[in-house]
Amino acid sequence: MDRWLVVGLGNPGPEYAGNRHNAGFMVADELAARIGGRFKAHRSRAEALEGRVAGAPAVLAKPLSYMNLSGGPVKALADFYKVDPARVIAVHDELDIPYGALRAKLGGGDNGHNGLKSITKSLGTRDYLRLRFGIGRPPGRMDPAAFVLRDFATAERKDLPFLVDRAADMVESLITSGLEATQNAFHSADLKLSGPPR
Repeated sequence: MDRWLVVGLGNPGPEYAGNRHNAGFMVADELAARIGGRFKAHRSRAEALEGRVAGAPAVLAKPLSYMNLSGGPVKALADFYKVDPARVIAVHDELDIPYGALRAKLGGGDNGHNGLKSITKSLGTRDYLRLRFGIGRPPGRMDPAAFVLRDFATAERKDLPFLVDRAADMVESLITSGLEATQNAFHSADLKLSGPPR
């Protein structure tokens, strides 16, 4: 049975842990908790965990290279574990999707996301799976680069555990049921956020 590589994108270090840009790390941590494993340093400049996700052999990973250089560790892990790009799932924050929405897709552009840009360049293809964790657009004239490096707002944090849990469910669904079934099951069920619309 071929192995999967599930990469949560983010920036390493405690100062970034709660940032919107670290949604991918949060989902990877949830998946690690589900399989009862712990991340360990890997020579690919990532933390990695081998195990079974939804019954399938998989490697969970969190690059330690900072977001804009994520591609190097992802390529090194894919080579080391002999994982085809079609079985790579990148979990990342997405400005163009409202908070509370989660989307799965295969291939496409990077929408200005430096982590995806780096992975596409390193893998030499856009044809890997992405799980897009909606964070919405910044308020007013705030620079998107500053927005992604801020922690989730208080109102958002109330719903964050549910969203991280649901994103982990989607990763498992991609592995067991494939892209189309996952889209059909999850895309219609966006979180109806508590509190006034932002």
